[in-house]
Amino acid sequence: MVAVARKIDDLTSKLAAIVGERNLLTDPADMAPYLIDERKRYQGAARAVVRPGSTAEVAEIVRACRAAGVPIVPQGGNTGLCGAATPSENGDAVVLSLARMSRVREVDPLNYTITVEAGVILLDVQRAAEAHDRLFPLSLGGEGTARIGGNLSTNAGGTGVLRYGTARELALGLEVVLPDGRIWDGLNGLRKDNTGYDLKQMFIGAEGTLGIITAAVMKLFPLPKETETAFVAVPSVADAVKLLALARTMSDEKVTAFEWIPRLPLDFVLRHIPGARDPLATRYDHYVLMELSSGLAGSDLRGLVEAILEAGMRQGLALDAAIAESGAQADAFWKLRETIPEAQKFEGASVKHDVAVPVSRVAEFLAAADRAVADAVPGIRICSFGHLGDGNVHYNLSRPQSSGDAAFDARYAELNRLVHDIVTAMKGSISAEHGIGRLRREELQHYKSPVALDLMKKIKAALDPDNLMNPGKVL
Repeated sequence: MVAVARKIDDLTSKLAAIVGERNLLTDPADMAPYLIDERKRYQGAARAVVRPGSTAEVAEIVRACRAAGVPIVPQGGNTGLCGAATPSENGDAVVLSLARMSRVREVDPLNYTITVEAGVILLDVQRAAEAHDRLFPLSLGGEGTARIGGNLSTNAGGTGVLRYGTARELALGLEVVLPDGRIWDGLNGLRKDNTGYDLKQMFIGAEGTLGIITAAVMKLFPLPKETETAFVAVPSVADAVKLLALARTMSDEKVTAFEWIPRLPLDFVLRHIPGARDPLATRYDHYVLMELSSGLAGSDLRGLVEAILEAGMRQGLALDAAIAESGAQADAFWKLRETIPEAQKFEGASVKHDVAVPVSRVAEFLAAADRAVADAVPGIRICSFGHLGDGNVHYNLSRPQSSGDAAFDARYAELNRLVHDIVTAMKGSISAEHGIGRLRREELQHYKSPVALDLMKKIKAALDPDNLMNPGKVL
């Protein structure tokens, strides 16, 4: 034990020498915020939290930890929903926080790219692009605290996937510290590069298990000059999907977002979120939040939205609608959508799913899943909502009002399997944008094909033979 303790003390000293005493946290109170996940589901422990300020420091830390045989848990904004950035309970790991690596290295407006370090907050990436009359389109509820490295490590989606794609599709190049401490400089802003394997794709969505993303080159787009937002009542989910197809056809792909909101989650928001108001005077069962944008000023986007809604009503695809008359009203519409998870917390225990099926099968999935969970737990409250435009449904379930939290929590595994069986039968995904982490690790083993799992394990073993990069996550 003395030899082990000396080895740990030696590592701590080396880490302090790399980043400075003030950026090495060992006091339990100082480390506490880094050791628990966003949902308070996982509480870990760690030898230390180290906060490098450069890629070179990250590389030195990795080499020191590898020499000591100590695992590393990379962490960005610690806003993940699957426990991927939380260390295990045994306390053997070092948490490597990238929060200090928050420089925007370059904005190239003519190449439509921005180069940022992994610790840049997503909202700051958006603002840096906007300062150059450009748009960085990745947008999600936690953008004020989430950091771009974490967004890439989980292949974040958000509300703009329909038009702009996921984080994977927005990334052109990466800088990565490998498990052996080498730095791979893949930072380029090329749209075309056919020189062998596209190495960056290995690290996007890998949740820090193959290496540590330290910087990225991301795509930019023309900054919208006009944006129109409408809150639309629709007869059914199937009709909402048809309205989406109509809007895409009529607008020449100007639809930026198309979010589905049923009545129950809207009621949760109106009940629990201060200042929330129902946009329509009449209650309906289903709504969509539709946003269109254009890079051209004076394009009469408002007229286009009105034409889409008129056509939708003639075809029976829309029942009622409110078009935002100001930016503040558009923000109020979006607040109704973005605060659903917060509002659901007030309703007791929940089981949450982040699934995707083909857009054409969303209505079929919801009908099958609703029947299955209602049969299993009478009185269950289905608080589903999500990114209808890309088939990503946050299929969240709240306990029956007559049930206690503990009784509902005990059904977690059963309800997971019911929902994921249906998703898999439709060739869908059990994790659309939140990742695997610890939360869905066993589910991945159950649903991923043996061939795919074998390939993933071989890649992990080849890059990280000592299993020191975020062990126990994903695989």
